[in-house]
Amino acid sequence: MKHVTNADELTCDADGLLHDPQVRASMAEFAAGDDILRLEAAAAARAAHRSVERLRAHGSEGRGLSAGAVDVLIRLRTLGEAGAHLGDLARSAGMTARNATGLVDTLESQGLVRRDPDPGDRRSVLARITPAGLTWLDEFRAPTQRAMAALFHGFTDAELHQLRHLCLRLVRNQQRIAAHLAAAEGATSA
Repeated sequence: MKHVTNADELTCDADGLLHDPQVRASMAEFAAGDDILRLEAAAAARAAHRSVERLRAHGSEGRGLSAGAVDVLIRLRTLGEAGAHLGDLARSAGMTARNATGLVDTLESQGLVRRDPDPGDRRSVLARITPAGLTWLDEFRAPTQRAMAALFHGFTDAELHQLRHLCLRLVRNQQRIAAHLAAAEGATSA
């Protein structure tokens, strides 16, 4: 599928709304005459996601961390001294426990996170942000805010609220579909 990277390729349709003519033509060919609006919207959502992630990755990797590691660090900052079990951290971040462990390993090796024994369970550890991790996030905040301001330049607050709402509706729909598929798989394997 075409990857939207050049804003000069985007044009306005008859309603004055942006679209990518190459994506529209590809979707029309794929759909064989059926409605392409949902396919085009999905392609635009993927392109927008990639644009945000490229910008995030550029900023975080330029400072030595992946976007996933930054997400873990932000979550640990929010939890403060309480920290998090690695399994809980993985669930809250929507990743596997193995991925969360690898990210915590990376953050720990850089002194941004520490592992402490869980006082309530000797077999378990808690990941906690360190003072160096707090400093790293403080230094990362201003460039991130500038980048997001540039990315969302020209958007009104109402548009940003609507964009957030629409994106989260997609997430909710996907979660509902995943639950339905899991239930259907469980019913057929039982």
